[in-house]
Amino acid sequence: MTNSFGARSTLRVGEHEYEIYRLDALEQHGVNLSRLPFSLRILLENLLRTENGRTVTADDVLALANWQPKAEPDKEVAFTPARVILQDFTGVPCVVDLAAMRDAMAAMGGDPGLINPLQPVELVIDHSVQVDAFGSEAALLINRDLEFERNQERYAFLRWGQTAFQNFKVVPPGNGIVHQVNLEYLARLVFTSDENPRATGPVQAYPDTLVGTDSHTTMINGLGVLGWGVGGIEAEAAMLGQPVSMLIPQVIGFKLTGELPEGATATDLVLTVTQMLRKKGVVGKFVEFFGPGLAQLPLADRATIANMAPEYGATCGIFPVDAETLRYLEFSGRSPERVALVEAYMKAQGLFHDAQTPVAEYTDTLELDLSTVEPSVAGPKRPEGRVALTNVSQNFRDVLPQIINPSDPQPLADLATSAVAVAASDYTLQHGSVVIAAITSCTNTSNPSVMLAAGLLAKKAVEKGLTTQPWVKPSLAPGSKVVTEYFAKAGLTPYLDALRFNTVGYGCTTCIGNSGPLPTEISAAIEQGNLVATSVLSGNRNFEGRVQQDVKANYLMSPPLVVAYALAGRIDIDLTSEPLGTDASGNPVYLRDIWPTQAEVTATISAAIQSDMYQRSYATVFDGDELWQGIDVPTGDRFAWDAQSTYVRRPPYFDAMAAQPPERVAEITGARALAVLGDNITTDHISPAGSIKASAPAGKYLIERNVETKDFNSYGSRRGNDEVMVRGTFANIRLRNKLAPGTEGGFAPYLPTGEVMSLYDAAMKYKADGTPLIILAGNAYGNGSSRDWAAKGPYLQGVKVVIAESFERIHRSNLVGMGILPLQFMAGENVESLGLSGTEVFDVVGLADAIASGFANGRELTVRASSDAGVKEFTVRVRIDTPQEIQYYIHGGILQYVLRQLLAENKAA
Repeated sequence: MTNSFGARSTLRVGEHEYEIYRLDALEQHGVNLSRLPFSLRILLENLLRTENGRTVTADDVLALANWQPKAEPDKEVAFTPARVILQDFTGVPCVVDLAAMRDAMAAMGGDPGLINPLQPVELVIDHSVQVDAFGSEAALLINRDLEFERNQERYAFLRWGQTAFQNFKVVPPGNGIVHQVNLEYLARLVFTSDENPRATGPVQAYPDTLVGTDSHTTMINGLGVLGWGVGGIEAEAAMLGQPVSMLIPQVIGFKLTGELPEGATATDLVLTVTQMLRKKGVVGKFVEFFGPGLAQLPLADRATIANMAPEYGATCGIFPVDAETLRYLEFSGRSPERVALVEAYMKAQGLFHDAQTPVAEYTDTLELDLSTVEPSVAGPKRPEGRVALTNVSQNFRDVLPQIINPSDPQPLADLATSAVAVAASDYTLQHGSVVIAAITSCTNTSNPSVMLAAGLLAKKAVEKGLTTQPWVKPSLAPGSKVVTEYFAKAGLTPYLDALRFNTVGYGCTTCIGNSGPLPTEISAAIEQGNLVATSVLSGNRNFEGRVQQDVKANYLMSPPLVVAYALAGRIDIDLTSEPLGTDASGNPVYLRDIWPTQAEVTATISAAIQSDMYQRSYATVFDGDELWQGIDVPTGDRFAWDAQSTYVRRPPYFDAMAAQPPERVAEITGARALAVLGDNITTDHISPAGSIKASAPAGKYLIERNVETKDFNSYGSRRGNDEVMVRGTFANIRLRNKLAPGTEGGFAPYLPTGEVMSLYDAAMKYKADGTPLIILAGNAYGNGSSRDWAAKGPYLQGVKVVIAESFERIHRSNLVGMGILPLQFMAGENVESLGLSGTEVFDVVGLADAIASGFANGRELTVRASSDAGVKEFTVRVRIDTPQEIQYYIHGGILQYVLRQLLAENKAA
């Protein structure tokens, strides 16, 4: 590596000596490091260490070192993460693609063995467990057995990957959710190069950085680790040694003061922060927390806030390393040597925060006094839709008419008039009945304060004689086995079980849509009355159609509030003034009567959580149980694809691929709109992860292959099969295509005839005609999970262009990564203002010349829309944002680019 700034040095810690690249070497070149945010200092070290004169130059280093806070991002740099983390929903297609790349490399005369992760890759299987069984001690084992029964093919494939690929480890199912395992065990904070078997030369020490295929990878920012979610396509490139191309970001400083008041939880804090930052507008920006309030914020609370970065739209939401970070590392079982290295390295590099640390310069700032945070929830369908607890009942009543009939909302006088009797029971359901109450993994289950608060509230409720309502499906899915240990140590497990909050699994359940079916009689009553049933969950995503197909309103909240609403059984209750029920003497019991105090929670944490719990839980984390060990594992360097498999298929991305890209990209002419969509179309709308309907194209495909409906599993679990996923694209049950008014759930007209059919069938008819397709959309297109199939699916359907008012960061890059052109309407313009119907024939004018010139004449193009009424032309901005992305687009996608690079290197050698 080049060392233009003389930054290479040594750091001795105990008996070990490490090579480091000192940031303060830049001060001799006029750089004032103290003005830079901590996140940019970490990025700066990355550039210093990887400077090679090609992907990273001395000018790149200086551009970042002399960062101008107010400048619009226009300088591209290459970030090389220390590692990549995957979860199984997004990780399986990554490994499938690597296996397919080996086949393609062999077909083009190259060495398939070159297709290997160059950076350490860790995959945590956590998204495959479903809440089929609940409310009993047997639920955990029943759900585990069903998980293995449904996912044998996928798990066998991943076990093959463990042996076939170097630098690749798998955490088997049943150990926890990826973010909590990352926080409690995998994160190093300071990485050493001897942890990468492919590294050579002296042992280096450098900041632990990463990208992950779950958008909530940002949870690790709470530990001071710089990382964020990317699509699986970008992750694969990073695994293969490609740096992540990015524009030097703006950084928003978020000042915290004061401390949380009695009665407020970390969840209330994060919902407040999410609402503030979403309103501020931080998409594509870094957010960095600072201020005296940091000292009052436990590491778990920081992680909770960092987890929600995708919900407030930021690339990351990072906290600096400080004394609390070191305390957490030590307590969570990291070795004394690791803790000493982290402290020494961070202090040597000016990356350690204390009370004397000067405030950095920021693009902009906002401030929150923690003492003003109040109990809150967020809903009914947006994480940023915070509602104060006192207003939840009225909020639901206000939004209900819109949910019942979006096209013609009518006011409702009385919710009771909607009551429907449930078969074989003595109760009724109505609008607002809570049918799912889930303490579900991710945002909150890593946080002992809110988890133990839920347990303490359950204890007090049981002692008062309260119980959960019979129509509620409760569940507890801890983020790691440590949670189970401290619940047991605190003596709270029996009380949670008594309220039917039995542990159902260790993984991502309700939040991802793995909530499982409702009891048949509950589903029937909801359907009969067209009821707006609700869910309450402690997760981070509540988008429509995501949690459960019978549930139309979803509210995020803290774990203790989840328990409280399960006791109440309805969302239209003011928990601050109405009773939850009555005690044995008939006296009303209010939430305030059973809400645990801060002192009670703190005392329980001190008594129940011990450091050795972490060491025991993670001692054999890569081993797996007897079911994992008993899987029959395929062998060989190349995977033996099974043509009959409905889970794992070789994808067609590299079929008939030439060794060189075309000299010019193809023009896009004669395109038809497949869908015209509104604002806030999420990746769940584009590529759902939940259940597969038998009547949907994907369901029909499985039935044709003799898969019974009970074995459909979910879209998320079948991401290794392109035939299922292309049929599931735009198949969300709540998707409304304006080209097919009056429909819901993924329909489109075949415009030449006007016939309305499934969107997949329409796409296939266009594909047979050779007609390119476009999607027209509103604001925030593609927000939500970092879901690569939300780009892969449209690509396989023949979509060439998406024109939207704005894009969410990860999805935009995924579109480019699949060779789909993202175009943005000019400010103030959209489908309606331009008078577009979507039935026009579209041409993108001058695309090939613009790409060939590297957008030398600017990133604006003209789109021509022709119809019988005449021709309309409008200007759009091309959202291929960096020079590297231009290369990806020329090659037809990032995977094709990487494969051709590796092939060229192989032949040159």
